[in-house]
Amino acid sequence: MSKSTLKNMPAFVGESDVIRAIRKIIPIVAISSSTVLITGESGTGKEIVARYLHEQSNRSSGNFVPINCAAIPKELLESELFGHKKGAFTGAVTDRIGRFELAHGGSIFLDEIGDMSLEMQVKLLRVLQERTIDPVGGVRSISVDVRVIAATHRDLEAEILAGRFREDLYYRLNVLPLNTPPLRERASDIPILLEYFAKYHASPDQKPITFSAEFHRALHSYQWPGNVRELSNLIDRFSTLFAGECLDFHTLASSLLPKGLAAMKIESFGVEEKLAMETDNNTNNDIAIQTGFEEVVLTNDEEKLTMLSQAMPILPPEGFSLKHRLAEIERDLISQALNRTNGNVSQTARILNLQRTTLIEKIQKFGLRPN
Repeated sequence: MSKSTLKNMPAFVGESDVIRAIRKIIPIVAISSSTVLITGESGTGKEIVARYLHEQSNRSSGNFVPINCAAIPKELLESELFGHKKGAFTGAVTDRIGRFELAHGGSIFLDEIGDMSLEMQVKLLRVLQERTIDPVGGVRSISVDVRVIAATHRDLEAEILAGRFREDLYYRLNVLPLNTPPLRERASDIPILLEYFAKYHASPDQKPITFSAEFHRALHSYQWPGNVRELSNLIDRFSTLFAGECLDFHTLASSLLPKGLAAMKIESFGVEEKLAMETDNNTNNDIAIQTGFEEVVLTNDEEKLTMLSQAMPILPPEGFSLKHRLAEIERDLISQALNRTNGNVSQTARILNLQRTTLIEKIQKFGLRPN
């Protein structure tokens, strides 16, 4: 991996004590050729740490070769790691160089090592001991000079007790241990991360997104089960949909938020607003109209607006824009409902069978002003 590649990837951002400690130890660990085991939950930046270890080592001119051991079927993992010879198995029409050989003179990153099968663990242990690999179908071993960096989100000591991970391999890997902490344990870094990823994901011709104070508080108190990766993906989503905008927690659609944040949003509305949302969810926005003979349930938006209007319009010979007419009817009905409730948004939402956030969006769209 080149220096330019490192510049284009997210940095290990944060000013908490634990992040400062990791940044301080990376150059010390990097100069060694010993095996490194990085532990931590998914999304905490284990691969970023591995890449920085490689770039700050004396192997930086060589390749950094990552492989996710959990993403490759176990019957193919041996060939991926050690390569194979032509005719070794069905489909092996040519020789193939494995990841270890590609990483010769550099570093190999074995991500999710805890998901490797016991059979492959035995073969990996031999590579670590002998520093040679045996391509599938080959007749001679190949020497490799590779710095091994492994990572896992699993508790390998518990996996050893469960019989799913070899103890001797664990001690071979765990020479220089590093741990990447979950985001919930370094919440002080969240404001820094929000600003960093807002700039990182902003288009070149757009300003970074920003957040209201209330949204900042919600993001700071959220537990982030997906850690920094979840935060980055969320900011990427917002930067695409709302480029350059300041986002407000209450007006943002709940469907764009993780479940945990959406639940926090509902809690922040209070009891009255939650009742309005529950009513809306139970009715699915259907409107029941009592006719002279039977109750008719309308689910089509155009039918709702048309039947709710006080008078059916007369279609002029030249026709007219149905979209604009429906928008006028919708605006008028929302205005009437606001007047009836003296501008109480929650009560208006119940009357119109709308979610509160949807009603707020429509009020802003039509330029209405609740009292």
